Amino acid sequence: MGTSPIFDNVMSTRQFRSVDLFKIVAVQLIVLHHLAFYGPMSDQVELVAPALIAWLDDYARIAVQVFLVTGGFLAARSLSPSGTPGIASPWRTIGRRYLKLVPPFLVATLLAVAASALASLWMTHASISAPPTMSQLAAHALLLHGVLGYASVSAGAWYVAIDFQLYALMTLLLWVSGALATRRSTAWMLPALVVLLSALSLLVINRDAAWDDWAPYFFGSYGLGAMAWWARDLRRSPAAAKLLLGAILLPAVIALAIDFRSRIAVAVVLACALVIINRSSTGDAWNHDRRLGWIDQLAKRSYAVFLIHFPVCLLVNAWFSHFVPATPLWQGLGMLTAWISSLLAGAMFHQWIELPLSQLSRIGGRPARAAPAT
Repeated sequence: MGTSPIFDNVMSTRQFRSVDLFKIVAVQLIVLHHLAFYGPMSDQVELVAPALIAWLDDYARIAVQVFLVTGGFLAARSLSPSGTPGIASPWRTIGRRYLKLVPPFLVATLLAVAASALASLWMTHASISAPPTMSQLAAHALLLHGVLGYASVSAGAWYVAIDFQLYALMTLLLWVSGALATRRSTAWMLPALVVLLSALSLLVINRDAAWDDWAPYFFGSYGLGAMAWWARDLRRSPAAAKLLLGAILLPAVIALAIDFRSRIAVAVVLACALVIINRSSTGDAWNHDRRLGWIDQLAKRSYAVFLIHFPVCLLVNAWFSHFVPATPLWQGLGMLTAWISSLLAGAMFHQWIELPLSQLSRIGGRPARAAPAT
């Protein structure tokens, strides 16, 4: 089975623990960002730790760039490990991706609806969503809620939709590159298309927030991750790896010179780190060290934690605001409780919901894919 990017663990005897570590840290930062952003517990904690809450509110959300870059990295690994153009069944591949993402997402969405209803009994707060309409839920099921202008039922719902769009777009690039490639252009056609679309994103589309419900807005970071995968291929010479990475770093650096965005700077640094780590003996040692198996387990649960943390945090916020004194100490304990509860709930959601529903993505058999890279 092809891997699903961003949150899925690498389905291979060879692990990429640098990717797993980045994902684990990013998920924690997103949970803490939402705790700081939505409150009301953070409103009390801010009285004694304003710098911490401000940082989590303003900067921790940049962890989304980790999802984008590692998503592109794993999408390239799954769809075309060697950068070879062409794919046998693009629509089936996209359909399998949908079946991988959406069933657990829908369960988490319904849990968020229930959490909002329960939390409204204990507090009145902007983080509580109004009861959704059937059309709103249908838009979520189709991952079109942002495109159609519906409010997200849960924090992070927008990203699941973007993840699907990006994977579908990468699949279609693979298909188009296969149709355009000739014998002479086979080796570079797919990376060239990825660089061209990434450059368009970085230089133009990502500078216009009106595009932020569409994949091209984020494709610059996603493309950086894809090129990082091909550049870290140990079968390539160091010169070839530098050429591949440099091809996408050039438009990224120009884009930063024209309009500096910290999120793009983070994506550039992360892409470079993935190449350096995974071409080094240190990265290889990490990947084969059995003592680091705990990293694999936490990474496998990252999508579940991402999906379930908002309803958990909402309920803990409501309970602490209603039953616990409104002091920084008690509400800080509430934030810690919400964080730990999110991790525990994510482990249970992964085991009881995500894993059973993942069988749906196996419908239609094993998709065709290129020969794996080393």
